[in-house]
Amino acid sequence: MSNVVTSRFRAFTVVGKIRESSTITSFHLRPLDRKDWRPFETGQFLTIQVPTASSSGFVLRNYTISSSPSDEGVYRITVKREASPSPDIPGGLSSCWLHDCVEEGSIVDIDGPRGSFKLDKASKRPVVLLSGGVGLTPTVSMLKVLAEQRDRLVWFVHACDNGEVHALQREVDALSAGRPGIQVHYCYRVPTAEDTQRASFHSTGFISRETIQKLLPLDNYEVYMCGPPPFMQAMYDLLTSLGIDKENIAYEFFGPASLLSEGEQRRASDDVGAIGKPASVQSEDGIHIILNKSDHDFVWDGSSESILSFLEARGVEPAFSCRAGVCGSCIQDLVSGDVEYLEEPLEDVPAGKVLLCCSRPTTSVVLDL
Repeated sequence: MSNVVTSRFRAFTVVGKIRESSTITSFHLRPLDRKDWRPFETGQFLTIQVPTASSSGFVLRNYTISSSPSDEGVYRITVKREASPSPDIPGGLSSCWLHDCVEEGSIVDIDGPRGSFKLDKASKRPVVLLSGGVGLTPTVSMLKVLAEQRDRLVWFVHACDNGEVHALQREVDALSAGRPGIQVHYCYRVPTAEDTQRASFHSTGFISRETIQKLLPLDNYEVYMCGPPPFMQAMYDLLTSLGIDKENIAYEFFGPASLLSEGEQRRASDDVGAIGKPASVQSEDGIHIILNKSDHDFVWDGSSESILSFLEARGVEPAFSCRAGVCGSCIQDLVSGDVEYLEEPLEDVPAGKVLLCCSRPTTSVVLDL
């Protein structure tokens, strides 16, 4: 892809920088031009231009909005500073820039909001908001909306190391105290003596099967979860083993979807179509996704959110980064066929190309992959 069209980005002022824990800070962002603030849905994210010494002058990073959609005119992002784990490994480029260089009054270039990880506000099912570490940013935003829905039961379950790194706790506690029907559970992996004295957590170690069984009565839950890949994989396996339908588990993380469950990946691979390059992409048995270089022919089943996640479930892992049509990492040559975009790409996709992460086929397609 060519460099991102910078006119898609708008200038925002940092009107607040608030330390939430020893490693996590919130940034409140207001557009210089009020009309550049756009409504969003809980779970969506902003794309930020981070200045670098690269040829383009910047890199792009996505940060989930942790504020409420009702807070019009200002977005809040809540960011963990990813420090260098050792002298030979650099720290997180964007998170360190935000923490160390961005102050109140700084100008930040932003595009957004976007993303398909959204709360189903029309549903009446009880909700489980499940997060690990800084993955609580979308679930806190969702809790703000759910706190206004008086007839919907909510369980907010959060795991982190201890109280020193636990962000937005007072905010969550205030929301849960504001109405009946919201239950909160904090699991600290290694609580401090002060945590124990304050009784600021409910369980220790890792979120276990026993914890979930004690916490949740039998019901038809809707689960939204976010966190590091190992946490997500463990929680996905736990939830599905307890009988929660995978169709009722929504998640957001930047990693191959196949990481969530090796069992799911194995079952998907059993359904792979015949290997071999067909003479034509037209078929009477549905839409096909054909990989030109690897000679694979997969029958599109319509259950995946994108071509990227469909291929990942079948053991193919194309390059990607953002999973949201922002970075261009997953762009591939489209030899033939047509697709539709569920998420508008950040820039126009050239003819003969396709972004796998946010597209679905409308006809059989051949990819030069």
